[in-house]
Amino acid sequence: MIQKVIRFFRKGSSKATAPVKKHNQPPNFQPKKTSPRKKWDISKFKVEAQPGKTRFHDMNLPVGIMHALADLDFRYCTPIQAEILHKTLKGDDAFGQAQTGTGKTAAFLITILNHFQQNKIKDSRPKGSPRALIVAPTRELVIQIARDAVELAKYYQLNIVTVFGGVDYRRQRKQLTEKPVDIIVATPGRLLDFNRNREINLRRVEILVLDEADRMLDMGFIPDVRRIMRNLPDKSQRQTLLFSATLTNDVKYLGSTWTTDPHVVEIEPEQVAVDTVDQKVYIVTTEQKFALLYNTIISKQMERAIIFCNRRDQARDLVDLLSRYEMSCALLSGDVQQRKRMKVLDNFKAGKIKFMVATDVAGRGIHVEGLNHVINYTLPQDAEDYVHRIGRTGRAGQNGTSISFACENDSHYIPAIEELLGNELICDYPDENLLMEPPPPLLPPKPVERRPVQRNRSRSSRPRRR
Repeated sequence: MIQKVIRFFRKGSSKATAPVKKHNQPPNFQPKKTSPRKKWDISKFKVEAQPGKTRFHDMNLPVGIMHALADLDFRYCTPIQAEILHKTLKGDDAFGQAQTGTGKTAAFLITILNHFQQNKIKDSRPKGSPRALIVAPTRELVIQIARDAVELAKYYQLNIVTVFGGVDYRRQRKQLTEKPVDIIVATPGRLLDFNRNREINLRRVEILVLDEADRMLDMGFIPDVRRIMRNLPDKSQRQTLLFSATLTNDVKYLGSTWTTDPHVVEIEPEQVAVDTVDQKVYIVTTEQKFALLYNTIISKQMERAIIFCNRRDQARDLVDLLSRYEMSCALLSGDVQQRKRMKVLDNFKAGKIKFMVATDVAGRGIHVEGLNHVINYTLPQDAEDYVHRIGRTGRAGQNGTSISFACENDSHYIPAIEELLGNELICDYPDENLLMEPPPPLLPPKPVERRPVQRNRSRSSRPRRR
C-alpha cells in the first residue's frame, strides 16, 4: 500500500508533495590569551597544491587566521569557500547558496577576521557598538557560529558576544556594556530589544552577515530584519553577505535591496556532501515504527544518534518510551527551556547522552563530531529539512548513515525529497527480525502530571457568612 502511494506521487505531482511550512546562557565567547613565547610561521603549515583544489595558502590570509586554520587542519577550501572568498576578501557584497555542512560559516568568519586585520582601529570605540553583525534564525545556530568564531579568532583578542532570547537579559546586557564589542551573533528579536533600549548601537557595523536567509523568511523574521536594516549604516557604507540554502526569488529580491552589486555564488544541492551519507528508507506502518527503531538500535549497537520527529509531542512521547527501556536519551525541542537545550547539546556532544530526540530546531547549525547515524522517525514535510537533517552526519569527509521510516502518513513526501537530491531513494521493507515486538519496558510509564485547576473567585462570588 505504501509503495503504491510513493509510486503515485512519483508519477504525479512531486512538486506539490511538500506543503509550505507554517510558519543556560553560554559563557561570553572570549578567546584565551595565547603565549607570545614562540612565534608561529606559515612555513610550519605545509599543504601541497593539488589540481582542482584551492588552498587557503592561495588566499593571502593574515598569519593569525592561517595559524587557526592549521590548528583545525583546514587545508583546502570547500566549493563555496573557494568561489566566494575571492570576492568577499576584496570587500564586495555577495550572495552564497550552500547547504549545511559545506563550510559557509568559515567563509564569512574568515572574511570578517581578514577585514579586521586589514582595517585596524587604534582609537577607543564606544561600548555596545559592534564592527561585525551576524544574524541567524535560531539560538542553536547563533551559539554554533560564535563557537566557530572563537576557534578561528583564537590568535586575536576579540570580544565575541551572543544575543538571543530565552536567557537572562541582564547578563547579556553586561557582556555588551563591559567593553567594546567586535562581533555580535544574534537572533533578530533579542537584537531589536537591545537596540530599542539603546544598549546596542548598530551605526558602526562594517560587515553584516545574514545566515540561513531562507529559514528567516519561512519563520517570519523578515519584518524584524527590515527593522534591523534601518538602524545600520547605508548599504554603500558596509559589506553585506547573505547566505541561504536556496536562493529563491523572494530571497534574491530582499537581498538586492540590502546589497550593492552582489556577486552570486550558487553551489547546487548535487554538490552537497550527502554523497558521504548512506541513505536508507524503510517502508513500515505507523504501529511498527517503534519496534523498528528499538531493534535497529540494538542490532547495530548504536552508540550515538539523532532521532528526528516532526512534532514536539511525538518527540516527547518517544523520549519517554526510550527512557522506559533505560536508553540514555534526551529531548531537544522548542518546548525545552534554552538553558536545558544547551545542556542537552553539550552532554550529547560529550557522549554523556547516547540518543537525542529532536524536532527540526536541531536540523540546522548543529555540528557534532563523529556522529555516525541520523534517524528520521518521521519524514519531514519540507524536502530541504531532509537534507539538513541527514547533513548532521557524513560531515568533513567522514561517512555516515541516515535511516528513514516511511509510513502511510508521510511516505508521500519522498518524491519531493528525491527531486531536491536529484536521485531516487531506494525504499525497502525491513527484515522480519527488525520488526519483532520489543520486550516489555523495564520501567513503568511516568505518571501524567495534572496541573491543579486554579479557581479565580472574586469577592462577589464568595458565599456570604450568615
